[in-house]
Amino acid sequence: MSSNRRSFGIAALQLKLDEADNLELLLQKIQRTKLRYPWVRMIVLSELALRGVGAQHARELPSAEEEAFCRSARELGVWLVPGSMYEKCGSAVFNTTPVINPAGEVIARYRKLYPFLPYEKGVTAGDQFVVFDVPEVGRFAVSICYDMWFPETTRAMAWLGAEVIIHPTKTDTIDRLDELSIVRASASMNQCYVVDVNSAGQQGVGRSIIVGPEGETIHEASVEEEIIAFEIDVERVARVRTRGMKGLGQTLKSFRDSRVRYPQYEPGAVSPALEALGELKVPE
Repeated sequence: MSSNRRSFGIAALQLKLDEADNLELLLQKIQRTKLRYPWVRMIVLSELALRGVGAQHARELPSAEEEAFCRSARELGVWLVPGSMYEKCGSAVFNTTPVINPAGEVIARYRKLYPFLPYEKGVTAGDQFVVFDVPEVGRFAVSICYDMWFPETTRAMAWLGAEVIIHPTKTDTIDRLDELSIVRASASMNQCYVVDVNSAGQQGVGRSIIVGPEGETIHEASVEEEIIAFEIDVERVARVRTRGMKGLGQTLKSFRDSRVRYPQYEPGAVSPALEALGELKVPE
């Protein structure tokens, strides 16, 4: 497979969004992005772009809004990861990201593994990883915002073969700089692309970041609205993982070959140190 066939255009939309119904605005921005950058084959939005925070916004999926995203993907012929939305499933509410292919089909729905507790109230944790293949390009995975603070999640996606991690985020707090460090470290440790798209305006502080498989920053956004169109070379992921990052550490091979047993993953494992931290609750 030639490297040209594994190059792939992505647009990450860092939009100024209100805590409101943003569907028509999002559809308009998606369409304009494809018109301006016809070479883009995937469009990615930020976490909870559709309506913002609030489990009361939950809808059963498929919903009318999800179907509108599907029509847009089909009409434009693009892969679409429309951020995330609250999904009602029985008595549970999940923070869910659909993955829509260019035929307008939802091929997967990823439920956020680590809701931002104790603040993301009323949201249930998912328990399944989502990886999917873009034919003749590579294997992609989805992660949402707070998930990346748990490095096990990113390592699991790499273990499942992910070469590109799509990471919708909604951060409106002062820890954004720390998140940028985590994104760079995650890409470096797992030799993969990470597409971390945050919102701007009322919903977030912007500063989306795109990082490559050797930890290089492809683009770091401002705090304003930006349409970040870029091209990735997925063949590079295989080269870096095989030869070593910057020709040095072959991390994933060492992880594969190691026989280390991690105490935190032993059956019935309990950490007295972590137990002593007490209840997960809002600080007073």
